[in-house]
Amino acid sequence: MDVKTFRAATMHEALVMVRRELGPEAAVLHTREVQNSRWFGLVRGAPHIEVTASASVNVPSRMPGRAPKPATPAGQGGMMRQPAPARPAPQSPAPTTGYPDDVRGQLTDLQSMLQELCRRSKRGAEHDLPESLFRLFTQLIDADLNENLARELVERVRAEASGAELNDPILLQARIERMIEAEVPVTGPIAVQPGRRRIVALVGPTGVGKTTTIAKLAANYRLKEKRRVGLITVDTYRIAAVEQLRTYADIIDLPMQVVSTPREMREAAARFEGLDLVLMDTAGRSPRDEIKIQELKAFLSEAGAEEVHLVLSSVAGARTLEQTAERFAAVGTTALILTKLDEATGLGSVVPLLRSSRLPLSYLTNGQNVPDDMETATPCRLARLILALDQGLRD
Repeated sequence: MDVKTFRAATMHEALVMVRRELGPEAAVLHTREVQNSRWFGLVRGAPHIEVTASASVNVPSRMPGRAPKPATPAGQGGMMRQPAPARPAPQSPAPTTGYPDDVRGQLTDLQSMLQELCRRSKRGAEHDLPESLFRLFTQLIDADLNENLARELVERVRAEASGAELNDPILLQARIERMIEAEVPVTGPIAVQPGRRRIVALVGPTGVGKTTTIAKLAANYRLKEKRRVGLITVDTYRIAAVEQLRTYADIIDLPMQVVSTPREMREAAARFEGLDLVLMDTAGRSPRDEIKIQELKAFLSEAGAEEVHLVLSSVAGARTLEQTAERFAAVGTTALILTKLDEATGLGSVVPLLRSSRLPLSYLTNGQNVPDDMETATPCRLARLILALDQGLRD
């Protein structure tokens, strides 16, 4: 069995190496990220992508086989031909005993991979894609989209695009952008009407940037929109956060209330009756702490919050983002704010998050500068960020 392993800096480069050496019909058996090391393992190098592939492994087809032709009886059609020797049935890989540990481990891994390939009802065969779609697939993988989502999008492109489009990388790029745009619901900026108070709360786990985001919103609405803005904070667990927000309130010249109970929250909201916008900063809650989540729900209920924006860090993993959104749904979240785009290596986890949470995006933030480093989310902008076509946020 001719099995080879290739290493490269990106998935795209590794798959190109596979095609170049093994041909377009090569089967990708396994992929993983490996960490290079230098100086006898004392210094860690940049991670690489390792792809195991083969040009000789045949994955059994799920299509029903053709019925065998009946044998020609003797005397009909001339001399009876000797039947060709039957091919031996595929055998399981030989036992791996007697091999060194590293070889035995590799053989075991290959056996597991082949069994998994046989079990799949749909073959994720990237190697049978046209060259243009193959490049599009590797681009999506490099942009940090998970393999299933990348394959889904590429298959949709193949089904919907015309023959001319499949040969035009620019048209394919435009089509994939439109597909991702369609996956991004947005709310637009917070709608503030003069003379009608609107209470907006920001919630989320610890350390995602809620207080800084509150300050950015307050500065923009007070200094640029010329609205009457007030601040309420219930983040009494972190004195530093209260002082940070108070400093911003003093600089921007905003009234601010600090509350520690739901009753105090109701009274503070009543004192801000004559304002246009009241922004509420809340303490970071662990999504696993049901008691704290219910406590937060009580605060929001007493305040009469009309919008509850869940603030999430784009640095977090896809599963963490989805679980956090699911847990905070209990407090009545209405929109998402993504922060720390400047620290994220990719935004491929955003589409699964939007699908699972069913929440629209309101704002994107990219840094600590107040009131800068923030913009209203739009489908086109986020699609380009996900595909790594844009860098950073707009001024």
